[in-house]
Amino acid sequence: MSKFSAPTAALSLLLTLAGCAFPGVYKINVQQGNIVTREDLASLSEGLTRSQVRSVLGTPMVTNPVDDEKDYYIYTFQKQGGEIREQKVVIYYADGQFTHYQADMLEKTPAY
Repeated sequence: MSKFSAPTAALSLLLTLAGCAFPGVYKINVQQGNIVTREDLASLSEGLTRSQVRSVLGTPMVTNPVDDEKDYYIYTFQKQGGEIREQKVVIYYADGQFTHYQADMLEKTPAY
């Protein structure tokens, strides 16, 4: 003889599953990648080596094994399950030295 009846088991399963999809569940902010500021970019000057650029900006999020003339610094932020916002900075090199960058910056970096 079972301790639980079928209706009790069904109710327990229903309540468990409902708890997973309950609209009041707390959702955290999620940020990933490199936080690069306008001030960081302003401190770069033409002719810096890759290691000097990385000492300012940190290690890039993405490196391209085929084209080593670019480094990609990508930052994404999602506030409590909402829309994902992205910032992307591409650093360009020629012969191992910084030449310029291209940036699609967020108005405000919403880091914690």
